[in-house]
Amino acid sequence: MTAAPYDAIVLGAGAAGLMCAAVAGQRGRRVLLLDHADAIGKKILISGGGRCNFTNIHTAPDRYISANPHFAKSALARYTPADFLALVEAYGIAWHEKTLGQLFCDGSAKQIVAMLMEEAAKGGVTILHGQPVREVAHGADGFGVTFCERRFVAPALVVATGGPSIPKMGATGFAYDLARRFGLKVVEPRPALVPLALGGDDLLFRELSGVAAPVEARAGKAAFREAALFTHRGLSGPAILQVSSYWQRGDPVTIDFLPDAAPGWLVEAKRARPRATLASTLAPLLPARLAQTLADRLALPGELGAQTDRKLVEAETRLKRWAFQPNGTEGFAKAEVTVGGIATAGLSSQTMMAKSVPGLYAVGEAVDVTGWLGGYNFQWAWASGYAAGQAL
Repeated sequence: MTAAPYDAIVLGAGAAGLMCAAVAGQRGRRVLLLDHADAIGKKILISGGGRCNFTNIHTAPDRYISANPHFAKSALARYTPADFLALVEAYGIAWHEKTLGQLFCDGSAKQIVAMLMEEAAKGGVTILHGQPVREVAHGADGFGVTFCERRFVAPALVVATGGPSIPKMGATGFAYDLARRFGLKVVEPRPALVPLALGGDDLLFRELSGVAAPVEARAGKAAFREAALFTHRGLSGPAILQVSSYWQRGDPVTIDFLPDAAPGWLVEAKRARPRATLASTLAPLLPARLAQTLADRLALPGELGAQTDRKLVEAETRLKRWAFQPNGTEGFAKAEVTVGGIATAGLSSQTMMAKSVPGLYAVGEAVDVTGWLGGYNFQWAWASGYAAGQAL
C-alpha cells in the first residue's frame, strides 16, 4: 500500500538528518525521517567519550577536506557554532570548552539527541526506525521509499545516511550506492581521523604501546601540534588522527618530537653538560621510555662531550623530522569519519540539492566534506542539514 504523501523523506536519523528534518518540519513541511538503526543518533551517543564534542568555535572552511575547498563556505556561514550553541543553551544543556575550541556537554551526549528529537517533534516530524530501507525509486509521483512493508512517497528525498566509518554502529556505503543510481559521482571514500599502522623498521616502536607525548605531526602540507600515542599496532592520538585525513598511502608521516626546541639546543647541551648522555638529556623533555628508545635509535653512545657538533646537529634534525612509513590505516572500523563521498560538483552549495535530480538532497558525512578532529564534523552536519532543511 502507499502511505499518505509527505513533503520530504529524510533517510538517516543521525546529526545531519535530525537537523534537516527538524528545520524543515518547523517550516511547516510534512517530514518523514527513516533510520535502520535500533536507536536514534547512535553515532552522536558515542561521540566525545559519550559527552558529544558538538561543535568547535574555530570552525572555518579551511579546516575541511573536499575536492572543492570552497563548497562548505555557504552552509558554514549560514549556520555557525554560535547558532548551535544558542540552541544547546536554550535547552539548558551545560557545556564546557576543552582544548582548541572543542565544546562538550558537561553531562551526556544523550542530551543532544533528546534536544534534536524535541526539535523534530516541534516540527511534527514522523520518525520510524529499526528496519532497513527496502527500496528507493524515483517516478512520476516523486521519490518512493519502501520501509516496514509500506511505501512512502514525497517530492523530496534527503540522503543523510553518513559514510562507512564505524561499521559496528551500522554504518555502510548506502549513500554512495544511492547517489550512483541517481547518476551522481562519488569521490573515492577512505578512512579519516584514523590510527595509522606501522611495519618494517618502525615495528620497534610498538614496544612503546601506551606512551604519549605532545608533538607536531606532519603529512604532506598538513601539520598538527597535539599528542601522539604509540599503540601495539602503530600510531594514534589526536595529532596522528588529524594528519591521517591528509596522509596518502606510500607517503611518510614526520614527527617533531621537540617542537619548542631552539636550533642548536643539543650542541648547547653538550657545552653545558658534556658528561650527560643523549638519553639523560632527552629524559626531562619526553616520557622516559620514549626518550630511551629515541636515544637508542640515534646511536650516539657515551657522553655528549664525546660527540662531534655535526653528529649532534644531525640528531637534532632527526628528532625534528622523524619519518615513519605507515603501511596503512586501521580502516573504517576505527575511523571516526570518511574522506570522500558524494561529489560536491553535483550539488548546490546553497541548498545541498543535486543539480541533475531536482528534489534529491545530500547532507552530512555522506557528502565529500570532511572536518578536522574536534567538533568540526558535527558542525558540518548541523550546517548542511540546516541548509537543506531551509530549502525543502
